[in-house]
Amino acid sequence: MAKVILMQVKKERPIQKILPDLKDISSAPGVYLMKDAAGTVIYVGKAANLKKRLASYFGKKGRLDHKTSVLVSKINSFETILTRNEKEALILESNLIKKYRPRYNVVLKDDKRYPSLRIDPRLKYPNLTMVRKIKKDGALYFGPYASAKAVRQTLRFIHKTFKLRKCNDKLFLHRTRPCLNYQMSLCMGPCCMEIDHKAYRETVKEVIAFLKGQTQALISKIRKQMLAAAKRQAFEQAAELRDKLFALEKTLEKQVTIINDFKDRDIIALAEDGPWTVMTVFRVRSGFLLGQSHFQMENAIGDAGDKMSVFIRQYYSTRDRLPNEVLLSHWPEDARLLSAHFNSSVGRKARFVLPRKADKRRLVEMALANARDKVKQLRQGDQARHELLRHLQKKLKMDRLPLRIECFDNSHISGSQMVAAMAVFVNGLPARDEFRKFKLEMEGGDDYQAMALVLERRFKKKNNERKLPDLIMIDGGKGQLNVALKVLDELGLNGCFQVIGIAKMDHASSGADKIYLPGRVNPLVFNPQDKMLLFMQQVRDQAHRLAISYQRARHRRHGLESALDRIPGVGPKRKTTLLQAFGDLKKIRAATLAELSALPGINKNLARTILEVLNSPEQ
Repeated sequence: MAKVILMQVKKERPIQKILPDLKDISSAPGVYLMKDAAGTVIYVGKAANLKKRLASYFGKKGRLDHKTSVLVSKINSFETILTRNEKEALILESNLIKKYRPRYNVVLKDDKRYPSLRIDPRLKYPNLTMVRKIKKDGALYFGPYASAKAVRQTLRFIHKTFKLRKCNDKLFLHRTRPCLNYQMSLCMGPCCMEIDHKAYRETVKEVIAFLKGQTQALISKIRKQMLAAAKRQAFEQAAELRDKLFALEKTLEKQVTIINDFKDRDIIALAEDGPWTVMTVFRVRSGFLLGQSHFQMENAIGDAGDKMSVFIRQYYSTRDRLPNEVLLSHWPEDARLLSAHFNSSVGRKARFVLPRKADKRRLVEMALANARDKVKQLRQGDQARHELLRHLQKKLKMDRLPLRIECFDNSHISGSQMVAAMAVFVNGLPARDEFRKFKLEMEGGDDYQAMALVLERRFKKKNNERKLPDLIMIDGGKGQLNVALKVLDELGLNGCFQVIGIAKMDHASSGADKIYLPGRVNPLVFNPQDKMLLFMQQVRDQAHRLAISYQRARHRRHGLESALDRIPGVGPKRKTTLLQAFGDLKKIRAATLAELSALPGINKNLARTILEVLNSPEQ
């Protein structure tokens, strides 16, 4: 069992003076967690010798690079967890990084950012879906892809070529007649038609083979099937196979052969510049380059080998597509340990290689060039955003750069169901994990009152532990701006940051949006194409979209719940059952008596009542 040792660093002592206390730390293998003054885990690492590794952080300052020095300056306490061996430490470190997502670790943001394709072959009639979170649920996942656009293109090709079902599982179970896709010969229609289960499974296998990059083998198989169908004069089936064959051959033509040994491998290259670290992954199957993905990290601590090791563990942690060979641009010290880890966890031997041969080295150099180009783009983009913020600071007469911007907007329907939203931009980029939605318990559609309530909730004392913004943007004109200034003054925050109002242009004129500043009668004048104005409009539009989408979702939910609440005999539990089974009011109305009465807790009499109430003229 892992042993936990907590070493608390007293605030009044400089961090370097805890070096003598390290004598109590074990020399055994294990994991260490660095924490800041608030108790937040900011870095997780593993070591074969914990005492030696921790001593390296608190030795002479000159030995540390800049990023590690910044980390050490923020450490207020640390915790060690002893393990029986280095392999256990490897697994525990990966789990803790995934749990805490520390600021200074290499963290692969594939939970929400990078889309993948998912298919569950255990289902009788599986379908292919796009997901942004990979789970250990027994399904097969393919990706991640560089963008949602790339996933949708692949999805469209597969749907057109292989004709798997498109509907989700809930809709599939309750559909009473085939959808338009079946009418257009884009789906086999397993929801309602008698489809040969074995034939459907063969199509699923073909889709999996295609996604694994086994296009050449798939083409050979389909060609044989086509010739066999033509030989027995099944010309309609042969024509379908011919169309599938042509589509696959056209796709194969677009793929680039980059090595002639026709093996499956991944190439991972790492490039760094300042705070930026980029991992570029090439996926090569049967010698063809299927695509590349860039994973960017900021302020990651450790040398290139350490970062490569952590990235490999995260990238392949829940993926069953680990190839037999992975070419690397930088060598992790624990490469043998990684091979043993994947052999035991995935059940496949993975060979990690720092190539010396010319053809393989050329592949790594190509991936490395792409990684360096991506880092260059990040640096240039960062510089451009910094320059834009500097100009904005000067234009708005601010005493500091607007590194953190918060924008507030309200939304309602004829004065009811009032909501608000806060969009946050950090260093010129949207920080979506900090976006907030507000449900306002008020009626009447008073935008001034709504803005006051939102700002009070955002900046009241118990919320002031969060970082204050450098700039607040209020969606509105002078009235909303004055309300905001009054509320902030009452909260004792007047003068802590700049506050502006951004009012949409009058549609009757062709002028630009108006920017209002405190104490200034007339709005600031911007050219409609000014980059600063376009940036502020982007921030405002993010808040506006969030408020509108939240308000619409609340309106739909309110309408659905109020309609179901009018049905005698339908309480919270049965209402939940109906919503889980059908999803929305329209589908419940369209359900048959048999479908409703088949649900748990709903008999035929209640099902008849549900349909009568929902389909009554009043509804």
